[in-house]
Amino acid sequence: MACRISELVLGCRDPEALARFWCEVLDFVVLDREHDGTLEIGPREGFGGPQPTIILSYRDEPEKGKSRLHIDVNATDRDQDAELERLLKLGARPADIGQTGEEQWHVLTDPEGNEFCLLKARLNPL
Repeated sequence: MACRISELVLGCRDPEALARFWCEVLDFVVLDREHDGTLEIGPREGFGGPQPTIILSYRDEPEKGKSRLHIDVNATDRDQDAELERLLKLGARPADIGQTGEEQWHVLTDPEGNEFCLLKARLNPL
């Protein structure tokens, strides 16, 4: 038997603001709130399904250096251009990490500067 990813943990200064952003991006809901401000967001069905949840863990200061892990997302109900427009309206910002312009994905940052990519393929919703 193998493991599967059940949760991703992201340190952040403002878990509430980041939860609003990622809940809109992923159509997630807040599943749990801890006394220290940490939030867990995930699919409406809750923890344990095929999608991992995201724990937004309060940190006074961001981790030093570039994160070695980032999130990739795919649209489920629109093309990449329409999804890019939606993400930018939600507060995502374009990020330049040395792309050539020929990539089939867009590199963005969330409101706290965490990089993520919007890929081209449209996926079926779960």
